[in-house]
Amino acid sequence: MRLQPRSWLAAALLAATGAASAGVTVDYVKPDEFIDMPHSLHDRDRVLKEVTRHFNDLAKDLPAGQNLKVTVTDIDLAGREEPRRWATNDIRIMRGGADWPTMKLSYTLEQDGQVLRSGEDTLKNMMYQQRINRYTSGDPLRYEKQMVDDWFQKTILGSQVSRK
Repeated sequence: MRLQPRSWLAAALLAATGAASAGVTVDYVKPDEFIDMPHSLHDRDRVLKEVTRHFNDLAKDLPAGQNLKVTVTDIDLAGREEPRRWATNDIRIMRGGADWPTMKLSYTLEQDGQVLRSGEDTLKNMMYQQRINRYTSGDPLRYEKQMVDDWFQKTILGSQVSRK
C-alpha cells in the first residue's frame, strides 16, 4: 500500500508525538564514590554521559505516555583500571574473571502519572566476554550497555515491546 504525501506526513507526526511522550530521567548519587570509575574527571563525565545517552536510546522503545526514572547508586565497569608507566592516563584491562560489570540502581516506571512498577536492582554481566555482543569492540562501554539492555528488556519492557 502506498501512502499519499499527506498520510505519510500525518503518520510521521503521530510517530514523533508518541516517541516524544515517552522518556527517561537518569540521576547519579555520589558518582565520585562509585566503586570503579575513571580517575580523570573528564573521563568520568564521559562515562556518565554515555550511560545517560544509552538509557535515552532505550527509552525510545517505551510505549507512549510511559516515563522511566532511574537513579544509579553505583557502577563497577568491566575490567580494572591499571596504571601505565610513563603515561598520564590509566588503561582498562579486561581479564574475564571476577571483573564483570555491575550497576546498582533504583527505578520507577510510570504511565500517565500512575506507577506501573518500581524497585531496586543490581545488574550484573558475569559472562560479559563469553556472550555475543551487538556493540562494537571500539565502544568502551559495550559490556555495560549489553547489561543494561538485558535489564531493560526483562524488567522494564517485559512482553510490551521487543528490542530492535
